Amino acid sequence: MWMSTLSRFALPALRRSTAAMACQALRACRRPGQAAGPLPSCLSSVQLRGQHTLGSASVSLACHSVRHVRALDEDRLMEVEWEDGGHSLYPFTWLRDNCQCPLCTLESAQARKLLMSDLDIHTGVDVVEVTNDNKVSIVWPDQHTSVFDAEWLKKRCFSPAARQAMQEELFLNERYYWDSKLRIPTADYQEVLHDDKAALAWLSALRRVGIVYLKGAPAEQGQVARLAERIGYLRLTFYGHTWQVQDKYMANNVAYTSGRLSLHTDYPALHFAPGVQFLHCINQALEGGESEVVDGFHMAEQLQREDPEAFWTLTSLPVDFTDTGTDYCDFMLQSKKCIIDVDTEGRVVRINYNNATRESVLDLPLHQVQPFYRALKAYVDIMNRPENMVTYRMEPGDIVTFDNWRLLHGRRSYISRPDRLRHLEGAYLDWDEVMSRLRILRNSVHNDA
Repeated sequence: MWMSTLSRFALPALRRSTAAMACQALRACRRPGQAAGPLPSCLSSVQLRGQHTLGSASVSLACHSVRHVRALDEDRLMEVEWEDGGHSLYPFTWLRDNCQCPLCTLESAQARKLLMSDLDIHTGVDVVEVTNDNKVSIVWPDQHTSVFDAEWLKKRCFSPAARQAMQEELFLNERYYWDSKLRIPTADYQEVLHDDKAALAWLSALRRVGIVYLKGAPAEQGQVARLAERIGYLRLTFYGHTWQVQDKYMANNVAYTSGRLSLHTDYPALHFAPGVQFLHCINQALEGGESEVVDGFHMAEQLQREDPEAFWTLTSLPVDFTDTGTDYCDFMLQSKKCIIDVDTEGRVVRINYNNATRESVLDLPLHQVQPFYRALKAYVDIMNRPENMVTYRMEPGDIVTFDNWRLLHGRRSYISRPDRLRHLEGAYLDWDEVMSRLRILRNSVHNDA
């Protein structure tokens, strides 16, 4: 059973708000490096309350009281001692750069007005003290005064733990890996459109798990555009604002045929591929057409564990992708990417793979060609293992939303007839817009709590 069983056993109160939907999916998931197991209780309680996203609880929202503050002039640091016994250090230069006064910050835009050319990066301080209302006041050598809220400072502490917590709050970087046992988290389309808690739960699960299913949309065109408006706006590509996945004569994309689609990410031929994809089923095929998905990050982790050399090859050798044709307008795309992108700490952050648009031009030295093919074949073989793949069949009114930087998706071949043509409408968004809406919804839900 591919679909979340939330609707079958959730309490009526939880049915009214889909804030708990991510929990059901995460029971079949795990963090990177951990075996699959039950959902951590700390995350379950966060979701069931509907007050925090899965990551926002990592930084306490309570006020932090300052016990003492002093300048460490030799090190050019300010030390804050908190009432809970903790200590934080802040560089003088950073404090001056981030002065919150109206001369240095445009409060209405939360933007810095202080110019880098006017910043003395070797500044000292004249006075540091705690004010009567428990703020930190600094008088600089030019007699300019900066005042900082205690909570503002605490959240920007430079300790490794505080920095990690802040990054998690801002970006929800922690993912939950899954395999064929995943029960895809499912929500009601109308609730997501009209209820902030439901929308927040949807986007949180989309970020953490990578895929969320929405039920109950009208089986007519225009629904992916409505859903995108809930977030912000669609990503326009050469295939249009939205695009119709149908069997077409002289198709300009392999998706517009009735044949099998191998597992792939969309649009690696763009240097900045869309981050999120929506697919809405308007009509399903008479036979076949089942969808297939795998967790590309999880598959990359398996590859690294089983075949480190292949993992190194796919994270270090750039290959070419191309896409040529005419749709919204004519196009002739070329890009160069590694199949697996990793960040500076070696964590997988993006998968770029579409066998259909992988260019015949292979800009590699001769001695690296065979190792590249061997590595790519090893990765694809891991993806195609039955224990790693989730298969589901969309029905009219279903919308699947998923992370195009992480998931690889495919489709089985299908048979249609004139009175029952398979028809999906698709759309793209970028993660910037999605994460922006997630943060806004999180603030809205918390403020209403």
